[in-house]
This record gives sequence, structure tokens and C-alpha cells, in this order.
Amino acid sequence: MKQLKKKPARASRAAHASRASWTRRAVVSVVAAASVTGVAAVDVVPASASVYQTCTVSRCADGSYAASVWASKGWPSTSGWYSWPDGRYNYTGGVFQNREGQLPSGVTYHEYDVYSRAKYAQRDAYRIVHSSTGKVYFSPDHYSNFYLLSQ
Repeated sequence: MKQLKKKPARASRAAHASRASWTRRAVVSVVAAASVTGVAAVDVVPASASVYQTCTVSRCADGSYAASVWASKGWPSTSGWYSWPDGRYNYTGGVFQNREGQLPSGVTYHEYDVYSRAKYAQRDAYRIVHSSTGKVYFSPDHYSNFYLLSQ
């Protein structure tokens, strides 16, 4: 009778699990040490780091158009799909948390998609952020950069 060799996949899975476990333990250790010593483990981006006072990128006009449509809808604050003038739909995710602190603090923000699509279709990276002060920002790269569209 022919002997079967053991499959190396099990050893590979075990090695992968060990690496993942080691990585997880290392991250937890660093965070714990940082909290005990009071040393920040991550640099905080200042409020003005990636905010530009004018919109000079290629899709600013698209952002402005979308902002005008959202404004005509009263800047809805409930997340969901909304009908769009082209017969398709656009999405608002509701409150934008500003967790990275890139935009000024002490303000409420809501986020809106720029480009319409079929209802429930995958969202892209283009966003508009509307503030409670009335300022509107365009982000072509899912919140890495903000360009002021209107004050």
C-alpha cells in the first residue's frame, strides 16, 4: 500500500497563527507601555495639517456640484441613500467624526458622497464634509486631504 505524506499546509497555518499572535501581543504591549508611561505611541495630526483653503485639484467642480445638490436637499443628517438629479442615487454616511483632528474641533460635521451610482452600489473615496458653521470641504481621497469649497 502507498504511504501518504503529511500536508505541509497545517504547519504553514500554525506558523501563520503564531506570527499573527506575536504581532497582536507586540501591539498590545506597546499600547500598554505608552498608556502607563504617558508617552504617546502615535503622533496626532494637527488641525490644519491637510486642509487647503482653496480647491485646486481636478475634481473640485464635481465636488461643488454635489455640494449644491446636497444643499438643495437641506444637507440631510440621516445616513442613507438619496435620489439624485440624474435618476441614480447618492449616499450620506451621517456624522463625520473628525477622529484624526484634521478639521477644526468644536464643530459638527456630516459626510456626503460626491458621485451618484446605482442604489446600494459600492462607494468610492470622494467625499464632501459639511460643517455646522456652513463650511464645505471636498476630499478626493477619503479624508486624507480636505479642500475648502465654500465658507
